[in-house]
Amino acid sequence: MNIRNIAIIAHVDHGKTTLVDKILHQANVFRANQESGELIMDSNDLERERGITIFSKNASVEYKGTKINVIDTPGHADFGGEVERVLKMADGVILLVDAFEGPMPQTRFVLQKALQLNLKPIVVINKVDKANCRPDEVHDAVFELFFNLDATEEQLNFPTFYGSGKNGWFNSSLEQSEDISPLMDGILEHVPQPQTPEGNLQMQITSLDYSSFLGRIAVGKVARASIEEGQWVTLMQTDGTSKKQKVRELYIFEALGKRKVNKVFAGDICAVVGIEGFNIGDTIADAEAPEALPIISVDEPTMNMLFGINNSPFFGKDGKFVTSRHLRDRLMKETEKNLALRVMDSDSADSFMVYGRGILHLGVLIETMRREGYELTVGQPQVIVKLVDGKKCEPYETLVVDVPQDFASKVIDLVTRRKGEMLIMETKGEMQHLEFEIPSRGLIGLRTQMLTATAGEAVMAHRFNDYKPWKGAIPGRNNGVLIAKEAGTTTGYSLDKLQDRGSFFVDPGEEVYKGMIIGETNKPGDLVVNPNEGKKLTNMRASGTDGAANIAPKILMTLEECMEYIQHDECIEVTPNFIRMRKVILDEEERKRTAKSMKAEA
Repeated sequence: MNIRNIAIIAHVDHGKTTLVDKILHQANVFRANQESGELIMDSNDLERERGITIFSKNASVEYKGTKINVIDTPGHADFGGEVERVLKMADGVILLVDAFEGPMPQTRFVLQKALQLNLKPIVVINKVDKANCRPDEVHDAVFELFFNLDATEEQLNFPTFYGSGKNGWFNSSLEQSEDISPLMDGILEHVPQPQTPEGNLQMQITSLDYSSFLGRIAVGKVARASIEEGQWVTLMQTDGTSKKQKVRELYIFEALGKRKVNKVFAGDICAVVGIEGFNIGDTIADAEAPEALPIISVDEPTMNMLFGINNSPFFGKDGKFVTSRHLRDRLMKETEKNLALRVMDSDSADSFMVYGRGILHLGVLIETMRREGYELTVGQPQVIVKLVDGKKCEPYETLVVDVPQDFASKVIDLVTRRKGEMLIMETKGEMQHLEFEIPSRGLIGLRTQMLTATAGEAVMAHRFNDYKPWKGAIPGRNNGVLIAKEAGTTTGYSLDKLQDRGSFFVDPGEEVYKGMIIGETNKPGDLVVNPNEGKKLTNMRASGTDGAANIAPKILMTLEECMEYIQHDECIEVTPNFIRMRKVILDEEERKRTAKSMKAEA
C-alpha cells in the first residue's frame, strides 16, 4: 500500500491542530451528520482547557488510495522533547507559519531538528484571511530561515501553500480554493514514500500508549522488513542490554482509532502489545540477528524544582496519595514517557529534584498529578548552572515580543532590568517586533509583569539558546507578602481592617494556617498579620457601623503564576482542590533565627 508519514510542526497558536481537523474532514473520516467538534486531536482535559497541544498524537487518513499518517505536535518550546522524538516517525514535515507573525523562535527550533533528519519540508502559510497579513514577506522570511539553518538545495526548493485553516481552504496560490485538496495532492506529490532498506526487522519505539487492559504499548515506525503477530523479537535497550520477547498483538492507526492486524510492513506506524520493560528509544529487532538503531537524543533540561511531600498542617485532608513512596513512583513513571524530564534524589528522603525544560513543562506535570489525587509541595524554580572552562555559566534564551508600539518602551525597560539585551527591533504594521537575549532566570516571573504593563497586549515567546557566563543578581519581586499569624478561619471584619496594608489571596471564611501567605503588601518587607480576628460584640449599638465590610475580591493565581511569584524561602502546597503559597519555615521566630544565621554565614 502507498504510505506517507507526515508531521505538522509550527510555533504555538499557528494552527496545527485546526489543520489536522481539516485533513480528517477532507478524507471523510466522519459521517456527513456526525458531530466532531473542533480541535479533535486535543483530547486531553488539560489541553482543552488551556487551548494548547501538550502530547503529540497520530491519526491516519486515506486519500486517493494512499494512507497518510498525520502526526500532530505541540508548539510550546517547553514540550520540544515530544517533537524531537516523533519526528523520527515522519518522512516529511508540514511547516505551518502564521501569515502575520512569520517564523517565530519555536519554528526555528523544530525546523532545525527536521532538516537534520533530512525530512522533506512543505511550507504552509496559514491565516491569510487576517487583517494586515503579509504572506509574501513571510514566504521570504521562511526562505531566509531555511538558508540560515544550512538547508540543502533540495530542501530549499520547498513547495508553498497559502490558505486559512479556519475557513477550510489551502491552495498553491493566494486564490481561494473550495477545500484543502490542493494541499492533500501536494502531500502525495512532494512527501517521499518511506525508505525501506533491505535487511532484518528494525523498529524504534518513539512513543508509548497505555491501556489498563493491555498494559504499556510500544508505538513506532517499522524501519526495515516486517513485524508479525506471535513473532519472537529482541528488545535492544539504550543501555546496551537486550532480551527476547514475543509480540502478542499488532495494531495500526486508522482514522482516530486503532485496528488490529496480523502483519505490518516497513514504512507504516504501528502499536505493539506484549513487549515488556521497554523505554522510548529502544529498538525492536530480529530475534536471530538483532541490529539497533541510533539512540534518540533530546536536548538537556534547563530548569529544576524541588518536589516534596505535603508537610503543611493541612496534609492528607484533600488528596489520596500523600506519602513519599507514592510521589517517587509517580515521578519515575513520568520519566518513562516524558523524555525531557529527569528525576534525582535529594538530601532528604521526602523530596526529589525534578529537571525540566521550563515552567510550563513542570507546571503541566504538577497539574496532572494534582488531578490524579496527589498532594505535594514544590519549591521555587531554579535554573541549572554549569561550569564551562572554570567559569560559572547559566542558560540564556532568545526572547521574542510582539507588542503595540505605545507599549514598546515599557517592554524594553522590563527586559533590560532583568539583564536582557536587545538584538532586533522592527515595525510590523501597527506592532513592534522586539528580540532580546536574556538569562533564563530573568524570564521567571516576567510574563505576568509584562502582561500587566502592556494591558495584556504583548505576545511573548522564548527558546533556549546557549550557556553563557553568569550575569549577576537579577531583581526579584518588589513587594513583600502578608503572612498569617496563626491557624483559623479568616473573617470579613479582620480582612477589612487589613485592606490598607495590601491585597489578599484569600476571601473571608477560608481556612488558613500559621506561616501561610495570604496576600501581598504595598511595600517591600514581609508582614505577619492576624486575619482571623472576630468582631467583639457589646451591648452598645450605633446606627450605620454594622454595615457589611467592603472587601476587594481575592486575587486568583494560576499554578504557573504562583511558581513565578514565590521567592527562595517560599513554596507552594498543591492538593487536588487547593493551591496555597506558604513560607518554607512556618514559625515566625524560627524564620528570623534562620535568616540571621544565613546573614552571618554570608
